[in-house]
Amino acid sequence: MPDNATEVTAAGIARLAGVGRAAVSNWRRRHPDFPKPVGGTETSPSFALAKVEDWLRAQGKLAEVPLRERVWQQVAGHPAGAVTALVHTGCGLLLVRDRPTAWLQLAAVSDAKCAQLLPAAVDQVLRSRLGGGPEESGGRLGGGSEESPGGAVVTGAVATEGARSGPVATPTADELAPSVPLLRAAAELAAESGARQAYEFLLGRHLDANPRQYTLTPPGPAALMAALAGRPRTVLDPACGTASLLCALNAAPGGERPTALYAQDADPDLAALAALRLALSTDAATTQVRAAAADSLRADAFPQLTADAVVSHPPFNERNWGHDELAYDPRWEYGFPARTESELAWVQHALARLRDGGTAVLLMPPAAASRRSGRRIRADLLRRGALRAVVALPAGAAPPYGVPLHLWVLRRPAVSARPAPELLVVDTADLSAAGRDKLDWAALHAAVLDTWQAFDRDGTVEVRPGVSRSVPVIELLDDDVDLAPARHLPPPAAGGGAAELASVRERLADTLRLTAELNPEPTRAAEAAGSTRWPHTTVGELARAGALLLRTGGSGSGPDGASVLTETDVLAGSGPSGSVTGGTGSAISAGGPSGGSGADGDAVLTAPGDVVVPLLGGGAVARVIDESNAGAVLGRNLHLLRPDPAAVDPWFLAGFLRGTANNRQASSYASTAARLDVRRLQLPRLPLADQQRYGERFRALAAFEDALRVAGRLGEQLVQGLYDGLADGTLPPE
Repeated sequence: MPDNATEVTAAGIARLAGVGRAAVSNWRRRHPDFPKPVGGTETSPSFALAKVEDWLRAQGKLAEVPLRERVWQQVAGHPAGAVTALVHTGCGLLLVRDRPTAWLQLAAVSDAKCAQLLPAAVDQVLRSRLGGGPEESGGRLGGGSEESPGGAVVTGAVATEGARSGPVATPTADELAPSVPLLRAAAELAAESGARQAYEFLLGRHLDANPRQYTLTPPGPAALMAALAGRPRTVLDPACGTASLLCALNAAPGGERPTALYAQDADPDLAALAALRLALSTDAATTQVRAAAADSLRADAFPQLTADAVVSHPPFNERNWGHDELAYDPRWEYGFPARTESELAWVQHALARLRDGGTAVLLMPPAAASRRSGRRIRADLLRRGALRAVVALPAGAAPPYGVPLHLWVLRRPAVSARPAPELLVVDTADLSAAGRDKLDWAALHAAVLDTWQAFDRDGTVEVRPGVSRSVPVIELLDDDVDLAPARHLPPPAAGGGAAELASVRERLADTLRLTAELNPEPTRAAEAAGSTRWPHTTVGELARAGALLLRTGGSGSGPDGASVLTETDVLAGSGPSGSVTGGTGSAISAGGPSGGSGADGDAVLTAPGDVVVPLLGGGAVARVIDESNAGAVLGRNLHLLRPDPAAVDPWFLAGFLRGTANNRQASSYASTAARLDVRRLQLPRLPLADQQRYGERFRALAAFEDALRVAGRLGEQLVQGLYDGLADGTLPPE
């Protein structure tokens, strides 16, 4: 099958040509020879990649696209779907890495011949790296197998040609036919960056493109969990997903790498991707890779395993986890979990697969530490010394991002060992700024690991108010057995202590003096003067005349890592609080294309002198961008007006846009929220010198408003600190 079977969307064409999606729509309308859709839907059609590339090349519009982007387009547009493309690519990259000579021989023949020869070669490399055959996927997989250190076993319910079984089934010639061009391109990419790096890039792009389809463990918590697990030789993840935790353990700095990695997931697609990812991330001579596609609670693939460590981000809040059929399962050493306590089932599964003294680290929802239905199991975990630490992470650390998740560190008690008398509790909420994109993972890692290592060594740690404490187990064994760290930590000094409160008071006094100095006084001439009547123009007329540029935010993702000015930032008068992650859209400074809204795929970057206006809310708000906020990506529901400094003063523009009557006549109320039509906002027609006089006055008002805002925040901080200090006894009433 030719490579024109690979399809690409309009957004993909825009990336290939380095333009916005609006340009692609224009080409389709204006050029009758533009390739016709071959798939997709009427509103989101797809096109044959090869024909699109030929058309762009003939028109001189094909930008120099990196090889990795071209390979990703082939993965995303694969006729069998991106997951199948990634599985085939992983098989091909294993062949390229482990048997380069065989791949070179296959690459020298035609696509049709290559597709016929590939299954045998792929089956050999999968057997070599991931094992195969029913005789290797039976009961021996529990840990009593006798494979050599370089071998691996993959189990599952999918049988394929050659008697292989497992989540990575050997593709047939017909299945591989549309993937041959992709495998050739992936081999080129592997020659540039390496097979593992090539697969990591493609898999990462797929996960970024489908954020709602997968629940991922971000790199920050994955690295922390790997560090808490220590230096294990054999590791299991019973709900592996795409194997992020096992990869983090394998890549941990210093020490020896694990010699055996066990992975299991109920989703066959994830199990296949995880197996290939682990195979490409490890050395066949030193590390076994064993994977399984099945539900670990209902169909444990490794029932005899005694691993050094278990790491897992199990599914949360599952009601159908097997409560009815697993009532007499031997894994429930600490009590039979209630139907609503699926997380405690995963905890006991992890402990059951550990050797004596082995460590388990699980990412848990905070409710698991305090729900009454789980108090008896939590109590038994404490009494027998199995639960060693509970670490509360800040909100935004991992999905669901709005909830501050917990890490549970567990140890399988040895039969002769005395139960540990204390539990370590750590609360990291105050160690990082709140928000998914603002967590200081380096500081968080250091704080948690230093505390855990000291506790693991000495069995106790000094109390750090509001941060960490080793709590006597007897203190926790009450009616609730509530293990939430915040409930067992003494509060930190109010407001940072008396010295910090004194500093806040001084800053507040300075700010209040500044507001008094900036307090505007209406001129006496205004008392005798009537309202001034000027000829007016509108923002829309100024945009058509070229006196200003009007753009709309939120249409492009922007460069990766760029800060984003959000609607909330504009309303609050604060700096950019958002950030772009995994951005693929191009970024423009708003001075490139003229007029209109931003084209799809283009991110608008702010510059000094821009005026930003919220689209929703009906409030009179307009903000002038200064040097400190320039370069941020314009967020959703925001308009950017960039005046020509020779025609319009930005402070004059922002000041008149804030007029209450002006906003009222330019707003509509089609729903419960007001929507501002920025083109209808009016400005007086004044010479530039008069605009600048008004602009200076508006600038002074903005400075006064900022000072009031700072004074309000400092006042709230001082008042709350005094309340806290008086309430907890750290400040005397005198």
